[in-house]
Amino acid sequence: MPQKPKPTRVRRKDAADAPQKTRLWLMYPPRLIRTPVVWELSQRFKLITNVRQASVTDEIGVVCLELEGSRSQIKASIKWLERMKIRVEPVEINVIES
Repeated sequence: MPQKPKPTRVRRKDAADAPQKTRLWLMYPPRLIRTPVVWELSQRFKLITNVRQASVTDEIGVVCLELEGSRSQIKASIKWLERMKIRVEPVEINVIES
């Protein structure tokens, strides 16, 4: 008796690869204010970066950054920012909509 072929499974996209948008507040220490951190982040990770708001003084840099890409890339980029000693916090209230 001939065997039936096994049905092929269609692999669903992993949740880590699903595209998403995240907005974050970045607080730079004084030693990084002149460093192109957002540019470097866009080169290291497969993400679209969008600066939504920024304020820079000699003492601190504060940036509201929107990241778009896979969840795994966003998580990896946040870890990289934190290793750079940049404080990262989620944007709680959407007050920056244009």
